[in-house]
Amino acid sequence: MRIDSAADLDLSDSGPIELSAALIDRLRATRAAVLNALATGAPVYGVNTGMGALSKVRLTEAEQRIHQRNLLLARAAGGEPWLPPAEARAVLMGRLKTFLTGDSGVSPELCLQLVAFLNSGLSPAIPAGGAGSAGEIIPLAHAFGPLAGIGSLLVDGAVVPAAGKLPSFELGPKEGIALLAGIPGATGRAWLQVSVARRLTDTLSLTAAGGIAVIGASRDPYSPLCARGDELLAAELEVILRAAGPEAEPRSLQAPVSFRVAGQVISHLRRSVLRLEEAVERAFTGVTDSPAFLDGDFVGTAGFHGIDLAAHCDQLVAALAHAAEVSTARIHRLLDPGVTGLSAQLAVEPGPQAGLVTVHKRAVATSHYLRRLALPSAIGALETSAGQEDVQSFSWEAAGVLGEAVRLTREVAACELLAVHQAFALSRRPVPAGLRELFGAVADVVPPIVADRPFGVDLARLLDRLV
Repeated sequence: MRIDSAADLDLSDSGPIELSAALIDRLRATRAAVLNALATGAPVYGVNTGMGALSKVRLTEAEQRIHQRNLLLARAAGGEPWLPPAEARAVLMGRLKTFLTGDSGVSPELCLQLVAFLNSGLSPAIPAGGAGSAGEIIPLAHAFGPLAGIGSLLVDGAVVPAAGKLPSFELGPKEGIALLAGIPGATGRAWLQVSVARRLTDTLSLTAAGGIAVIGASRDPYSPLCARGDELLAAELEVILRAAGPEAEPRSLQAPVSFRVAGQVISHLRRSVLRLEEAVERAFTGVTDSPAFLDGDFVGTAGFHGIDLAAHCDQLVAALAHAAEVSTARIHRLLDPGVTGLSAQLAVEPGPQAGLVTVHKRAVATSHYLRRLALPSAIGALETSAGQEDVQSFSWEAAGVLGEAVRLTREVAACELLAVHQAFALSRRPVPAGLRELFGAVADVVPPIVADRPFGVDLARLLDRLV
């Protein structure tokens, strides 16, 4: 991937990264301006001063020479559990993307060191929790210490010292604080979940359509006429109606609510994913460094307060929790002969066989866990740094909760997908044309269910390949 500007950096590209000569020249010009501005001796937070409550302390020239590296030392106060490699890479990519805007004023050599880190395939040991600051200084200190030969890496699941694993690099003026500034980690991690959540939403939509088809539900609630004033809902209803196909003889005048509201639930989930994607774009486009180098001056900013990103992560978590609860309710209804006209609990021989009752129970437990995650992350600010940092947005934590919520909702979706698959098998109804690709893929990984077995194995296959 050849990069000419920050906009060119695609976080989904896992291939090698190369910065163009023109981009390197622009970074070098900005760096020269930064060094000229610093040469005046005017106070610049975190460069020739202390940090936080110690920002009034001026540093000597000797102290400044080691200060940027020292910033990464004491702030690396986190611990296990560590982020998985995909999330760690998203953090590094997020930082590189912000550096390429020029706001940080770092050297092209630091950017190239970061590129070398990404291209190496090495993964820094970044704590999943414990940010606790107005920005992300604790996890970012862990993430970028290896650039300066300190900190740790994860190699085959083991934590090893980073020293000697990357080319030696000495951080210059402002480069340590630049590595710790803003919310690149939460932004990168949130971006990572957007694409997963979008695929998950598609699966939930088609799975719900399968349930609607297999129980012979009335198609009235899915008429686009019911979506007046809401284009997103209208589009979702059309998707569900097309996938489920027509039903000439509904089993009842009204299906259970969990089936009837599928369009509203899933379109809300899509809207929440879209809003988070927009918040991620704002975070990457906006100014989050502090101090940022803007129009030739160092400007103290509040861009590290990622409330916009945190709030939209929280909104998506709530949407996922609701979608999972509705999905869990549909699973329960699919086990009911009064709703489906099929055998109890979708067992081939009810009584001697338990059927899928415990699959529903797993979904219940998972939904309950999801519900506990739905408390907004941004609530609960506490003072730190002797009152200098008296509020936080907890965007790092919000991104982490979102990742967990996506994982749990995928589990529930797999449970519903398995139940709908078995309901089709027992009903002998033909799978509608719009659902044949999905349920054909399910049949490829789930053998026919003719007796009880450890259904966790089937769910694991669905999670690994389809959900």
